[in-house]
Amino acid sequence: MNLTQIFSILRARRKVALAVFLITVLTTLIISLLLPKQYSATASVVIDAKPDPLSAMMYPGMTSPGYIATQIDVIQSDRVAQRVVRNLQLAENQAIRGQWMQETKGEGSFEVWMAETFQKSLEVRPARESSVLQVTYRAPDPRFAAALANAFVKAYLDVTLELRIEPAKQYNAFFDDRLKEARDALELAQNRVSSFQREKGIIATDERLDIETNRLNELSTQVVMLQSMMADSGSRQSQAQGTSADRMQEVLSNSVISGLKVDLSRAEARLQELTSRLGENHPSVVEAKASIADTRAKMDAETKRVTGGVVLNNSLNRQRENEIRASLEAQRNKVLQLKATRDEGAVLLRDVENAQRAYDAVQARRNQSSLESQTTQSNISFLTQATPPLQASSPKIVLNTFLAVFLGALLALGCVFTLEMMDRRVRTSEDVLQTLGLPLIGVLNGPVQKGLFKKRLANTSQFQRDLLTNTTGTSTS
Repeated sequence: MNLTQIFSILRARRKVALAVFLITVLTTLIISLLLPKQYSATASVVIDAKPDPLSAMMYPGMTSPGYIATQIDVIQSDRVAQRVVRNLQLAENQAIRGQWMQETKGEGSFEVWMAETFQKSLEVRPARESSVLQVTYRAPDPRFAAALANAFVKAYLDVTLELRIEPAKQYNAFFDDRLKEARDALELAQNRVSSFQREKGIIATDERLDIETNRLNELSTQVVMLQSMMADSGSRQSQAQGTSADRMQEVLSNSVISGLKVDLSRAEARLQELTSRLGENHPSVVEAKASIADTRAKMDAETKRVTGGVVLNNSLNRQRENEIRASLEAQRNKVLQLKATRDEGAVLLRDVENAQRAYDAVQARRNQSSLESQTTQSNISFLTQATPPLQASSPKIVLNTFLAVFLGALLALGCVFTLEMMDRRVRTSEDVLQTLGLPLIGVLNGPVQKGLFKKRLANTSQFQRDLLTNTTGTSTS
């Protein structure tokens, strides 16, 4: 279908198209004039992304892309709408309650009914690339629209603060219970340490352990010294009990034995003199021999006494070594017991330290949650308050008229082409060619008409109908 055919169809059915167009435009205009005026009042809030002054951290979720969408849902929620109803004290308005009774027969909640009514006229829009939300309310009264917009913003601020404070209060109660448990655990751990110290008689475990360790070291040193002394006294005892006892230092340095040796030398010299002079059997010689034997006996007795002291000294050293070894073993056991006690006490002290750290951590979180539960500010602030608008926002007569013209034109075209499809007629020479598929012998132009197209083809004349009939008969024959 070309442009000429379209124009011919529109020209033929212009009355229908004009009627549809006028009906659409007039209907839209009349409805726009009859609709009650609606006024839109807008208030705005800003969502601040600064750190929380209590925790010095960013508000949770501020960096999330869905944070603004979440705030829009909060403003449009039933909780905010019901808060508006309570803040405005609409439940005390008898006229509104009467309307509610008339519509719902007293069934359901008045606040829910009013909240649903308010939500129908509420619109929340985010500003482009910013953290500002615009809250718009539409109502027939401009002052009522402004009051409701401001009421929704105030209720939104209150609900936002409640949403922040309520979890903090729950956390505060939770941390109060945990703090009591942590305090009981700390007291129990401290009581265990105190009981352990009383039981073991410990005042300063590390100091006492150092003293006992030093004593153990001293006993070890004494054992080493006694072992050296035992080696020396043992060798002298062996010498004293052997054949070389008279060559021991104690024997050589003994004055009695030295005197006896001098007396023995004199007696032997005198015996030798007497023997050479008087003979072996002389009484003086016999007496001298007896004196020498007596001196020798005294010297042997004194030597045995001196060497006996060496043996006794070795026995005392051995006994002392055994005693020191026993003391060393006892001291070693005591030090080991002290170390075990210290380790056990260290475990108890670590329990106390862990309980103290847990108590401090819970105390810090409890203090923070307590501050958060007492806060009166949030990260959302009132940016601008709504004022009663001077002009109505709807209906928009000019815009509706332009839309009606456009829609009416589309409807007119649709109706014209629908009717044409239902009742197809030959209007131009192209229609003859498309319908019959035969060439035309000739075309007579109709009279020139003045109008929208200045010059157009006339309607199908009697000549054209005869020509079409003749052409059809020729083709058939």
